[in-house]
Amino acid sequence: MSARDEILAVIRASLGVAGADATRRLEVNERLALAPAGVVPARGQGDAAARAATFKFEAERAQASVVEVTSAAEAPAEIARYLRQANLPATLRMGEDPRLAAMPWGETALELTHGASDGHDLNGVSAAFAAIAESGTLALCSGPDNPTTLNFLPDNHFVIVFADDVVADYESVWKTMRARYGKGVMPRTVNLITGPSRSADIEQTLLLGAHGPRRLHIVMVREG
Repeated sequence: MSARDEILAVIRASLGVAGADATRRLEVNERLALAPAGVVPARGQGDAAARAATFKFEAERAQASVVEVTSAAEAPAEIARYLRQANLPATLRMGEDPRLAAMPWGETALELTHGASDGHDLNGVSAAFAAIAESGTLALCSGPDNPTTLNFLPDNHFVIVFADDVVADYESVWKTMRARYGKGVMPRTVNLITGPSRSADIEQTLLLGAHGPRRLHIVMVREG
């Protein structure tokens, strides 16, 4: 028995329940389903176009750069353009996300590597699970498709967001995640990222790249 099982067993014993009671499970599920929503800011609300515009504004306010493209096929060329104009190496590491794999990377001069970063990659690309209009925040789920190391170790992080995945607020992210993954298969880690890494701990001087990427470039794909 694991430590977790031992703790839960003690709690069940104190409540005088076995843990598999159908009535109690139904009551808990109903309580969760009927729980009133908390205060949700109006800033991120609106139709798809309004949410996308708010997300772009808030992300840029947090010092990320955002470019919109019509289709996913244009994303590789946009990333190649950014690296070229910033005089950065034409290298890129990515995970196993099928959405990324389907993009025409071969039409660019980018040198691709795959899998989690070992800390020696200058550039990494991820596909976001969702984008939050309320604060210009990206929600990225861990796993082989989009390794968490790509969110923090490369100097330059590129994130591809599909406009259909731009939600109004944080509550919508969790609702969508529960619906898409279901019980027992939720991602181990969800990273919420707003802008590039920064710190002003030393003499209140803002330093980008203090604990992660110094650049965050978001490619928003209008078509799903």
